[in-house]
Amino acid sequence: MQGSGAPGTRRGRASYGLGVARAVSPFTIDAFEDDPPYRDEDGMRLCRSHLTKTFRGDLAATSTVEMLSARSASGGAGYVAIEVLSGTLEGRAGSFALLHAGTMEPGGDTWARWPIVPGSGTGELAGISGEARIDIAADGFHTLQLDYELP
Repeated sequence: MQGSGAPGTRRGRASYGLGVARAVSPFTIDAFEDDPPYRDEDGMRLCRSHLTKTFRGDLAATSTVEMLSARSASGGAGYVAIEVLSGTLEGRAGSFALLHAGTMEPGGDTWARWPIVPGSGTGELAGISGEARIDIAADGFHTLQLDYELP
């Protein structure tokens, strides 16, 4: 997405032209609640979890997450989730949903995709599109980076 030149910035966001902007928002996980595994066989546990988060920064919002995961005894895992964020982005109020899909290997290697669910934007965020990623620092500090377009 990023071209050969450095992105410009505006109000703390990096803008990549053609209406694509980047919001950067540190967040906290306020609650992470696991239901009992609904399948536990030979070291493979299938679980359902509920999370709530608070975002501060370019995106000021709260969210709820419903997640399904497979966790192996060796430390590997995979998950899918739907996260609904409600708040303000670029001064516009509304909500939108992210689709999560990811894997983690025992050595710490991860893979994840978090696109905005098409058509999920509400209020002043109707028509939003894009994709997110999360950076987790060594100290556990979480930051969301959201590359998005608004009509």
